Amino acid sequence: MKKHYGESQKLICLFTIYITVAFLLFTFAFSSSSLAEDAYEARIDRGLKNNEPYSYVLIKKAHADPSRAKSLLTEAIKYSPDLPPAYFEMARISFSPSAKGIFESLDYTVKGFKAYKENFWWMMSISGLFTASLTLSFVVALALVLAVRFFIDTPLLSHDIKENKKKILIALLLVPLSFLGPLFFMTGSLLLLGLYFRGMNKAVVYASILFLLLSPFCLRMINMFLSAPAPELRAVSAVNESRDNKYASSILKNKDDFTSLFSYGLALKREGRYEEAIAAYKKLLASYPDSRAYVNLGSCYVRVNDMAAAKDSYKKSIELKPLASAYYNLSQVSRETLDFAKGEEYFNEAIKLNSESVSQFSSTASRNPNRFVIDETLPMSALWKYAKDSAPSGSEIKISPLNSASSVIVSIALLALFCIIDVGFKHKAYRCRRCGVILCGKCGKGKLWGEMCSLCYKSLIKLDALDSRMRVAKQLEVQEFQKKKRRIVSFLSFAPPGIAHIYWGRILSGTLFLWLFLFLLLLILVRPLFSTGLSLFSHSWITIPALVIMALLYLISNIDARRRLK
Repeated sequence: MKKHYGESQKLICLFTIYITVAFLLFTFAFSSSSLAEDAYEARIDRGLKNNEPYSYVLIKKAHADPSRAKSLLTEAIKYSPDLPPAYFEMARISFSPSAKGIFESLDYTVKGFKAYKENFWWMMSISGLFTASLTLSFVVALALVLAVRFFIDTPLLSHDIKENKKKILIALLLVPLSFLGPLFFMTGSLLLLGLYFRGMNKAVVYASILFLLLSPFCLRMINMFLSAPAPELRAVSAVNESRDNKYASSILKNKDDFTSLFSYGLALKREGRYEEAIAAYKKLLASYPDSRAYVNLGSCYVRVNDMAAAKDSYKKSIELKPLASAYYNLSQVSRETLDFAKGEEYFNEAIKLNSESVSQFSSTASRNPNRFVIDETLPMSALWKYAKDSAPSGSEIKISPLNSASSVIVSIALLALFCIIDVGFKHKAYRCRRCGVILCGKCGKGKLWGEMCSLCYKSLIKLDALDSRMRVAKQLEVQEFQKKKRRIVSFLSFAPPGIAHIYWGRILSGTLFLWLFLFLLLLILVRPLFSTGLSLFSHSWITIPALVIMALLYLISNIDARRRLK
């Protein structure tokens, strides 16, 4: 009996321990969830809807714990609805071969791309990545065109100079261009070789001159993207994208421009410093009357319980530009002062202007000062303008001693010069299509059928003009030349796409193949330089599509080159 009693006691003790541990774990999980929810609500109360550091932590946890990945990523999206990687990660884990999995993954992918439009740093980062990759890939593509065509077309220019010494003046054009920078020298070299390009292939020369014309603008853009973002820019974007207020309230304190003053006032208002916010908005409106600023000024008056001044500010906003936020806030203030009829009228006007915005705000509305009325923020276009204006000077990438205006003038002059020379350049040298010997009209050998030299023409068409021994010798020479050319094309077919096309004379299509391939390659290689600062997943979605398209380009180019050989 005692033995059975002892075993029962042990079982009861173990059961009690298990129950206690389970209760503690449940309490901890519930309290953690409750604390996270309280933190979320506290940020909403301060007008903040994006908590990117916490969302990044959740994304990393989802990587480490696939079983909870979906719930963790759902929470990451809740805490940062404007964060693209959260949607892309959700698209990745949602994908499955079923119709439901495909459409669900596609839906999250589309939402990820839409999030770019709401997140300034991510949009700026990917814009910089695409701009730098497009620019650099085009320069490299033109350099490779020059490298491939140099040994093919330079002998033609040399032949023309021997026939007419005055044409050396065209070649001397490269001397002053070489002092203006590498882009000018490369464009000048392409201009000389482009005199021997045929038909649509000359578009490559025009494209290089157009690029030279736009290069100052492209370099300014790249400088803006690569320059370390100013603290003011970070502060402005943080408060207008509802990520942080305190940083803006300290950094933008003594700024007088519209964007800084607007953002400073908004940060003060959200932090509860209403009198300071009112003073900031009054200072702003004295110099820059703006409907959005009047909306935020009115919201400050709501908090200090000056409803008459709030109504006056909202009405002034509507006079400048009708905004849904102004009408919605008027409806709230009207109901607060027991004017329910006017409140309903203003609310309907707000719905007409922007029902989606009103619906989103109403879903989180409460008596909290930052949730009772709608704040106005600056749009993405204003942030871009501020980024452009605040880009640090003195550290620009310069590839020419010329300023922007001089570069444009030189580019236009080169374009006019190419058109004049191309039209006036009579009797240009060319190669025999069969044996590759260089000919020109001045040599006394006019162009024969098929652009052949006289010996090839006689050996192929006028058989009686050559004895059999010379004809056979010429045929063997042509065969050897064509065999060598095929070997080179066969070798180049394994080079980056487009190289073989450029070699055999399809310069325009080859350049397009090559440019697209290099652009995709640089997207992958340059991506780490355009990180958003916090994310370990910056634009990682680019890699797989880029590799797939690169493989397709390589395959298509190789097949096309092989067909050319046959």
